[in-house]
Amino acid sequence: MTSGMWTDGRKQMKDLVVNVGKAVVGKDAAVELMLVALICEGHVLLEDMPGVGKTLLARTLAHSMGLEFRRIQFTPDLLPSDVTGSLIFNQQRSEFEFRAGPIFTQIVLADEINRATPRTQSALLEAMEEFQVTADGVTHPLPRPFLVLATQNPVELEGTFPLPEAQLDRFLLRIHLGYPTAVEEEQILLRFADQPADIHPVLSTEDLSRIQALMPDIHLADDIRRYLVEIVQTTRDWPGVMLGGSPRASLALYRGARALACLRGRTYVLPDDIKHLAPAVLGHRILLSAQARATGQNPSGIVSEILEKVPVPVETIPERNAAHA
Repeated sequence: MTSGMWTDGRKQMKDLVVNVGKAVVGKDAAVELMLVALICEGHVLLEDMPGVGKTLLARTLAHSMGLEFRRIQFTPDLLPSDVTGSLIFNQQRSEFEFRAGPIFTQIVLADEINRATPRTQSALLEAMEEFQVTADGVTHPLPRPFLVLATQNPVELEGTFPLPEAQLDRFLLRIHLGYPTAVEEEQILLRFADQPADIHPVLSTEDLSRIQALMPDIHLADDIRRYLVEIVQTTRDWPGVMLGGSPRASLALYRGARALACLRGRTYVLPDDIKHLAPAVLGHRILLSAQARATGQNPSGIVSEILEKVPVPVETIPERNAAHA
């Protein structure tokens, strides 16, 4: 890893966060997590109240990278072919041809994904896991980078179809935006009164590929790796937990910690990186028993308790990376 590549990549990521911040007020932490997902080629579940800026955040991120963006409104009558595409008969050629659906883009916003039927929800599984769509036995690759940002309302459950555990596990991170503070909300009003923010691309797909190529050089010490594994293992044995983190969760935390270290200007992972990402990686992968839910427990609280229980390893900086510390 050359110092020039490292410095350029770090500056470009900072510029991207600033650029998104021109339109989305006070959500730098959420933007950082979405960049982690982009670097890891993972997907994000945005779970929050309506009107807090989920769609604006997704669109602004796409425009800041010059990526193609599409939004799909999920409804109970939406069919799988409305998402992936379908075969259309071409009368001129007297043959069927594949017409690509809105999933064939680089950043797709699956809005209110839990309003669609399980059959339509499952149409996303192949695309999210293998970056391809199969129609009539023919495989069609998706453009890269490819990122699914799915939203759902955690409160309004009438007429919804909760995502099954298998599909929740496909999301690298679950992010909550939350309501803005009084100061942030006043800034939103002032920006709305002015001209729309000038959002222009500050990071290209080639730049993203170069940053992704730096990931194997991010050092993760043996004791920190064991710390990561112990956290995930503990979710499986915790009282009141029916289903804990899978090996896919361990891989997500491993890859995400490296990406977060890169975003924060380090060539090595610290325990704080693991602790920062654990709620977003593990919260949606934990299934509680009915008794645990009845007593008011929730996955986020359990992750916090686990992080307090599992001993944190002593922080060490590898000598070979000391120059970047």
